[in-house]
Amino acid sequence: MDYRFELMSQDEAEEIAYQWHYDGIYAFYNMEADEEDLEEMLDSSRRGQNYFSVYDHEGLIGFFCFYKINQQTTEIGLGMKPEQTGKGNGADFVSAGLAFAVSRDHPKMITLSVAAFNRRAIKVYLKVGFEEEKRYMQATNGGHYEFITMIYRCH
Repeated sequence: MDYRFELMSQDEAEEIAYQWHYDGIYAFYNMEADEEDLEEMLDSSRRGQNYFSVYDHEGLIGFFCFYKINQQTTEIGLGMKPEQTGKGNGADFVSAGLAFAVSRDHPKMITLSVAAFNRRAIKVYLKVGFEEEKRYMQATNGGHYEFITMIYRCH
């Protein structure tokens, strides 16, 4: 699948923040559920050069954010349009984001954090080569949740 990455526009940020709503346990990932994430996504100065919209032949299907932690490590965050999840395209989508991060930042490692209950995403991350590094508790979205930090070692 061919994906196109574009620096996120304000219209795209607002669409993702206000129109993308996940069902069931995945509602945890609705932007409105986390005030801090929502504010960052909607503030163009905070998004800066870190947030990218991802397109395929059908249109906007997801986003990635990239934070260069140091010369060796880039941290990523991502989301797929709710209608695109659970269709078997996750590995291709994440692989495209990894390739973009490598071409952009040239890291030795890429890290991400995922809620431990999100087995569907964890399965995708393991499939593309991430490894679990550590587990921790974090206060977010009105509660305390277990998260997993995962590492991808760039080749």
